[in-house]
Formats: sequence, C-alpha cells, structure tokens
Amino acid sequence: MPRSQSEPKPDPDAASPKPSIALTEARLRQQTIGSRLRELFDEVVNEPVPEEFLDILRRADTRDEEGD
Repeated sequence: MPRSQSEPKPDPDAASPKPSIALTEARLRQQTIGSRLRELFDEVVNEPVPEEFLDILRRADTRDEEGD
C-alpha cells in the first residue's frame, strides 16, 4: 500500500541503532580481558614441562604398553 505524503519517511539510522555507551564499554572490557587471557595462556604454553611430570607420563605409557 503506498505511503501518503503526510506519513513521515522511516529514519535510516533508526533501522540500525548505534550501540549505547554501556554496550561499547562492555565490549572494550571483554576485549581487554580476552587479550590478557591470551597473553597468560601463551605464557603457560611456552613454559617447559617439569621433568617430574614427564617421568609420570613415561611411567603411564610403560604401564599401558605392558597391559596390552
């Protein structure tokens, strides 16, 4: 149905509302937390495995081979 000339045209900005300040701040906090978690994870991944832990894994592998 055609729109009458007295009806206001839809506002293109209304169709895609801008994020609120609170939402923007929340996203920034999430990005900061995510970045820091990635840094911490990278540090942990790059740490050497303690020799005692490797010994435990070797013993477990030996037991598995003997059990087969």
